[in-house]
Amino acid sequence: MEFQSDADFAYTAPPVLSVTTLNQQVARLLERSFPLVWIGGEISNFTRASSGHWYFTLKDDAAQVRAVMFRSRAQYAGFVPREGDKVEVRALVTLYGARGDYQINVETIRRAGVGQLYEAFLRLKEKLQAQGLFDQERKRALPLFPRTIGIVTSPQAAALRDVLTALRRRAPHVRVILYPAPVQGQFAADKIAEAIQSASSRQEADVLLVCRGGGSIEDLWSFNEECVARAIDACQIPVISGVGHETDVTIADFAADVRAATPTAAAELAVTPRADWLASLSGDAQDLRRAMRRTLSDASQSLDGYSRRLLSPTTQIRHQRVKLLSMAAALTHAVRTPVNRQNLMLAQLQQRWMRHRPDMRAMRAQLQSDGRHLNTSLCNAVKRRRDALEALAAQLELLNPQRTLERGYAIVRNVKGEVLRDPAQVKARNKLSLRLAGGTADIVVSSVQTALGDPND
Repeated sequence: MEFQSDADFAYTAPPVLSVTTLNQQVARLLERSFPLVWIGGEISNFTRASSGHWYFTLKDDAAQVRAVMFRSRAQYAGFVPREGDKVEVRALVTLYGARGDYQINVETIRRAGVGQLYEAFLRLKEKLQAQGLFDQERKRALPLFPRTIGIVTSPQAAALRDVLTALRRRAPHVRVILYPAPVQGQFAADKIAEAIQSASSRQEADVLLVCRGGGSIEDLWSFNEECVARAIDACQIPVISGVGHETDVTIADFAADVRAATPTAAAELAVTPRADWLASLSGDAQDLRRAMRRTLSDASQSLDGYSRRLLSPTTQIRHQRVKLLSMAAALTHAVRTPVNRQNLMLAQLQQRWMRHRPDMRAMRAQLQSDGRHLNTSLCNAVKRRRDALEALAAQLELLNPQRTLERGYAIVRNVKGEVLRDPAQVKARNKLSLRLAGGTADIVVSSVQTALGDPND
């Protein structure tokens, strides 16, 4: 049996994680394992930091967890939670690496129970909408001149004072009937529906306001009940819903014929200010008076015109006879005038044509004369060009190098074909080429003499 040494075994030590790396990996594991979830509990140890972040503990009867809501999310919460508030949060489960504490990062917060109420609100809205209670075809127009306005609200509600103040300011002549009903609490929805049914059956008002001041969704829940929506839909009087503030929306708003943002806005929609009606009536009265005066004036002028046109039958026949004679003369003139005008125009055109008629004989003679002049000019020009050409040819013949060679001159070139003009370019025993008049000759230089006569062997 053979044994291997320790060097033959490759030993790898396990990796060593830092605390930071460990916490980061645990945080990633938590975030992957727990996506955003809704968690319900009670607020404890709430702290609002100077940075705007919220720190608190969410607890129930048996456990608790740390929570943080950063400023970018907290500013849209809509309320600031207090110690002991029951809330529901939508949060991401994570780990705060600096301390190794398990916590939740809150994205959204709401009061406990609001989620269930809102879901119930949506379910009822979808149900009633599917049944056609919210269709625009069912909406009725508000009366233009209401004499009596009914109000369904609590006698102790601040909304009632706001509505009465607005009505007293805008239309003090309008009669107001209150159909009292609680707007909050147990059985409030049934009482509101009974008040609406009572106003509908009594037919005392021209328009009915169903209103309440602002509050939480729990406070306004009576107006989200189906019985209230059914009562508004069955009401024989046009209904204006003015529940809560401008951002509050209830089922009653969808069922009503008109939705107002606030109770005061509902009162303003129900009536037009008395001053506006009086100003409109005053303007209409002035327009009517002006129209009557204008109509009477037009009628008077028309009567004067008719009286001036009223003539006796004899006078009318005389006028008609004169008119007939005038029309006959005009007809004769209308027939003769165009013929005379055309004859005159024809004579004028004949005269103009005679004046502008060309003289063909003179033009033909001129053409012949111009032809002779052209031929003469061409001949002279050709002769001058020929004479100039002959003179240039003679000059060119004088400058012909061949003629120079014929007189006994030669062109000397070295072996490179360069023309030699100076004895200094020639050395003894150089081979040269001579261009003569009758051909070429190759020579070898035996000696070179400069202009001073010094030989150069």
